[in-house]
Amino acid sequence: MENQTTEPQVQSDTKTVSDQSQPTTLAEPVVAEQPQENTVDFKSLIPESFKEEKSLENFDNMEDLLKSYLHAQKMVGADKIPVPNKYATDEDWKEVFTRLGAPKTPEDYKYSFKDDEVDSKQLKTFNETAHRLGLLPKQAEALVKYYNNLNQSHSEQLEAQAITAQEKTEADLKKEFGPQFNKRLDQAKRLATNTLGEEFLNNTVLKDGSRLGDNLEVIKAFSNLADKLSEDEVVKGEGSEYQTAKDIEKQIDELTQQGSAYWQNQHPNHKKAVDEVLKLREMLHN
Repeated sequence: MENQTTEPQVQSDTKTVSDQSQPTTLAEPVVAEQPQENTVDFKSLIPESFKEEKSLENFDNMEDLLKSYLHAQKMVGADKIPVPNKYATDEDWKEVFTRLGAPKTPEDYKYSFKDDEVDSKQLKTFNETAHRLGLLPKQAEALVKYYNNLNQSHSEQLEAQAITAQEKTEADLKKEFGPQFNKRLDQAKRLATNTLGEEFLNNTVLKDGSRLGDNLEVIKAFSNLADKLSEDEVVKGEGSEYQTAKDIEKQIDELTQQGSAYWQNQHPNHKKAVDEVLKLREMLHN
């Protein structure tokens, strides 16, 4: 046999690198840890012996507690007014009112409004009551102004009602009295004024808002009475001349009689006669 030499296989020390590429992955970002806030439970700092105090329940932090403490310190030594309890006397309350600024006497109340804006007698009575109740000057003045405005508003309302009632009465009387309206109204008011007085007639307000002197039934009553007293100088007045409906109708009949200037167009006084008759007829129907 032929000597065959077999060369030993030499194993390579080098490692075979695989051709297959491995998938690459992105590195996850590193998140930096945030520093934790070092918070302290305020109520945990309160000593055990004070934790049940109700006055501390309203505080959640040291700042509010310190503000409250400093405010309390500023009040130390201030002029304090004790609040009277149920056993306090009138004198105890008077002392409180005086220290708050109430005047010592009713005469010490001073106001900014003018004297003619209020009734002096009513104001004197009000000041006495205000002093007894311990009202401060600005409180008393505010009440006076309030009632003044209230009274003024009420007076204006009454005046408006009186004017409305007066206008209605006048319209009703014109319908009822006709041409005699001025005469009968004047006689009625003249008699009423001499009997009851002008102030009483103007200042007495009835339930319907009318003044006594403007009331329909009152005027009619005095007008009827004036007819019965027509010869009385109080009723007749001075220099007042009135025409009744009969007087006017009589004048119209005289001016329009047959053959008068009223019917003759060429008569020089025709126009005057026509104008006068027209005027009389207007008076009769107004």
